[in-house]
Amino acid sequence: MHRSRLSTLVIDCNVEDLGAAGEFWSRALGRPVSAEADPDANPNYLELATSKGEPMLLVQKVSHPSRIHLDIEADDLEAEAARLEALGAKRVQFVRRWWVMEAPTGQRFCIVNPQRGPLGSDANQWPSTGG
Repeated sequence: MHRSRLSTLVIDCNVEDLGAAGEFWSRALGRPVSAEADPDANPNYLELATSKGEPMLLVQKVSHPSRIHLDIEADDLEAEAARLEALGAKRVQFVRRWWVMEAPTGQRFCIVNPQRGPLGSDANQWPSTGG
């Protein structure tokens, strides 16, 4: 068995100034930039504050066209990728520690390691056969 759940909504921004993009999305969504955000640690990401139980909200500087994608966190990346492939998704690329996937409907999304702590009873539980 493995577990997975919606982790993060990522606002991909093809911009030079991530700070300005973060400011726009912060004001548009009424979510301040997280006090824990450290632009020196990773200059390509800003995290916006969310309430407990909500998915994380990231503003990411990218080189591809701007879009919004989601991340699914899983305690077994391979099992989750296989499960989603069985549903029609395709693996696009393994990047550092996560899989970039493409849904049969064309949207890109990522499968990532747990981001918000261990996956417990609030996560979906799937058979190890990927079904």
